[in-house]
Amino acid sequence: MSFIIYPAIDIRGGKCVRLFQGDYAQETVYADSPVEMAKRWVAQGAEWVHLVDLDGAKEGKPANAELIKEIARTISVPVQVGGGIRTEEQIADYLQAGVARVIVGTAAIEDEPFTKKILAAHGDKIAIGLDCRNGLVATRGWLETTDVKATELAQKLVSYGAETFIYTDIARDGTLTGPNVEEIAGLAVATGKSVIASGGVSKLDDLLTLSAHAADGVSGAIVGKALYTDAFTLDEALRRMGERE
Repeated sequence: MSFIIYPAIDIRGGKCVRLFQGDYAQETVYADSPVEMAKRWVAQGAEWVHLVDLDGAKEGKPANAELIKEIARTISVPVQVGGGIRTEEQIADYLQAGVARVIVGTAAIEDEPFTKKILAAHGDKIAIGLDCRNGLVATRGWLETTDVKATELAQKLVSYGAETFIYTDIARDGTLTGPNVEEIAGLAVATGKSVIASGGVSKLDDLLTLSAHAADGVSGAIVGKALYTDAFTLDEALRRMGERE
C-alpha cells in the first residue's frame, strides 16, 4: 500500500487557519485565501488535499461549502472534505461538485441507519472520521467526548461497509508532539481497512514512522501545522517517501 501525504487546509471565516488541540479560541490564521493555499500545495506536488470546514463542524452543517467546491473545481488533484456533514443531501452536493471523498464524523456515531445508508450508496467515497481523546470518540467539532472506544466503533462500521478511517488524536492535533502511532496502527490492524493518521506530525521522521506501518493499513497522514510553520516542506516529505518506496 502506498503512503499519501495530505496537506491540510482548515477553513474558518473563509480563511485558512489552524487550531491548537481543536480549541476555537486558539486560532492562527495562515492565509486569507484557501483556494490559493490549495494551489500552492498542488504546485509543490500534493497528490490529495484535505479540507476541513471548521465553522461547519461547530455549527453542525456546512458553512464554507461554496469555497470548498471552488477548491475542488480549481485544483487538479482530488480533495477530501469534512466538517458538519450530516445529511445525505450534503454528501451528494459535495460529490456532485467534484469532491472525491466526504468525511463523516458525528453523524456516523450518532445515527446508525444514516451511516449504513451512505456507506451502501457511496462506498469508498465516504471516510469515517474518528476524532479521539484517550481512545474515546469525540463528536460535534470535538466539543463532546463519548464513552465509545474507537476500535470497537470502527469494527462495527466495517461491517456496514466502511473502507477508510481518519484517526485524529485531539490531544496531539496542532501541537507538533508526534502522532499516536500505536493507536493508529492498532486501528488499522483491528479493522483491516485503510487508516489515515491526523494530528501531531512535527517532523519528517514522524511520517517515516507512520509509513513503516503501510503494510498494516496506515495509508497516509494529514499534515497541517508542520507544513505551515516550515518544520519541513511538502517537497522534502514527498522526496523522503519516494526514497523509502
